[in-house]
Amino acid sequence: MDHLNDALAKLKLASTDGASDSVEKCLDRLLKALGSDNAEASVKIQETGVLALLPALLSPPSSCSPKVANVVAEVAKNEFMRSPCVQAGLIPPLVQLLDSGDQEVLLQTGRALGNICYDSHEGRSAVDLAGGAPIVAQHIKSLSQNTEPENEKLLTVFCGMLMNYSNDNDSLQGQLIAMGVIPTLVKLLAIHSHNAALTEMCLVAFGNLAELESSKEQFAATDIARELVRLFRKQAEHEKKEMILEVLAPLAENDAIKLQMVEAGLVECLLELVAQTVDGEREEDVAQLKTASDLMVLLLLGDESMQKLFEGGKGGVFQRVLSWIPSHNHQLQLAGALAIANFARNDGNCIHMVDTGIVQKLLELLDRHVLEGNVTVQHAALSALRNLAIPVVNKSKMLTAGVADVVLKFLPSEMPPVQFKLLGTLRMLIDTQADAADRLGTDAKLVERLVEWCEAKDHAGVMGESNRLLSALIRHSKSKEVVRSVIRGGGVKHLVTMATSEHMIMQNEALVALGLVAALDLVAAEEDFAAASLVAVLQRLLSDERSAPEIKYNSMILICSLLASEPLHKEVHSRPFADVVSKLRSHESKTVSQQASLTEQRLSAQS
Repeated sequence: MDHLNDALAKLKLASTDGASDSVEKCLDRLLKALGSDNAEASVKIQETGVLALLPALLSPPSSCSPKVANVVAEVAKNEFMRSPCVQAGLIPPLVQLLDSGDQEVLLQTGRALGNICYDSHEGRSAVDLAGGAPIVAQHIKSLSQNTEPENEKLLTVFCGMLMNYSNDNDSLQGQLIAMGVIPTLVKLLAIHSHNAALTEMCLVAFGNLAELESSKEQFAATDIARELVRLFRKQAEHEKKEMILEVLAPLAENDAIKLQMVEAGLVECLLELVAQTVDGEREEDVAQLKTASDLMVLLLLGDESMQKLFEGGKGGVFQRVLSWIPSHNHQLQLAGALAIANFARNDGNCIHMVDTGIVQKLLELLDRHVLEGNVTVQHAALSALRNLAIPVVNKSKMLTAGVADVVLKFLPSEMPPVQFKLLGTLRMLIDTQADAADRLGTDAKLVERLVEWCEAKDHAGVMGESNRLLSALIRHSKSKEVVRSVIRGGGVKHLVTMATSEHMIMQNEALVALGLVAALDLVAAEEDFAAASLVAVLQRLLSDERSAPEIKYNSMILICSLLASEPLHKEVHSRPFADVVSKLRSHESKTVSQQASLTEQRLSAQS
């Protein structure tokens, strides 16, 4: 420490005398002290006021410049020194040194700026203000072709500097993207893939930039997918593979890049990785299996990439994914079911999959998870079944296969995501299927659960789907028994509330269902209609200029049905329906105007 104090004192003197030889010797001693105990030496440098002398030693540039920049780089390794470095005015002279043609000056300056920016908002702002980032970006661009070891070391430092500069800062990352850093870094990866340190730096930079939506278009215009897949194939180390996968995941959110990844052969790499790790018990194997299978599912979210891998249902990738469903591994079961849900995004695929027996595989999977109760697998398998049930030709086949019975096993579930998907699956299955709607609509346990979920105010999705299924049971069965089952279960009030939904499609479904209730068993329903203020709701819907033509039409049909009930008849006539309906005779929709005339006649005849 005495040597350090002596060096600091001499440096103070030498800097005022301008003796460069003495300054260099003092700087050498400072670097030695920093190498031995960086934190303590840094504190001394700050306490003795030497830090404030360094800007003058950097500007104008001299033979001492690289050593001064090196001292700053070493000092800035300490978090507590980054702010003092900024306050000492070191950033502007360091940025000026970036114009140097001396490689050692550039290397030490890049290190100094990178270290000052590390986890320091103040450091980044100062570098931004001094205009350091565009100069570094330009250096990387002009040096990118040179594969000399010293040059690659400089490129690694510069890439690290930009990474520290922009890390966790959307604004500065956006600035780098606007400068065109992405194409430069992709070229760098292609040319220097043999250099582990430089490729790692590029990967971290990609990971930072790929999170920004504005970066995706630039990435899509490069060979990023091909380069990352090529690099991935060369890797033996788990950590490096993981790094590449972490870059691929955010990029795969872009449909154009998804397709490029598929064409570059990423899927084959992922399938191989899954095969290698599926039986592994090490933590890293479990992590890689999850990352690889999740990424596989993500690639299937793009329509083009999905169809390319489906290959008419005969593709090797599709067949491999199918084999995941009966796997003993929950992560693979989950990925397999999600993949099927993604493949099931058009009617042709759905019809082919149902015809080739996928439904049975999914039902067996669900049966295993009634007791095992893995919520994510339940949710994924139900999602796949819901999508497969969309084409009309699949509904009866799936009902015959026993899909509804297996889905009903999950009625006791207390997990909203599972509740939501099972409701959607049943609703898709009974669409246009009168017998199935009749059977399910008279299932007292199902109706009771639906009515309970209609009140799930904390889970809007579950509440909406349960209302829609309740309505669908009535609409598709057109059965008096189903209507009575819903009335007994207390479902009528929820259908009335559904008629006031902000979604026109739900309003309409509710009104059609209420119309069938009134037509099939008005006597049994009139008390519930009155308690739920149905007549007041209908008046509001008819008076509201924003109500769609279908809403107005079905509201008037329902009014006409309600006139057959004495108490409801009285309530209708106690309200100004005649005036409201009269105005609708001139409605621009012919269907609405005709129904308004008929409704007006009924109101007059039964007044």
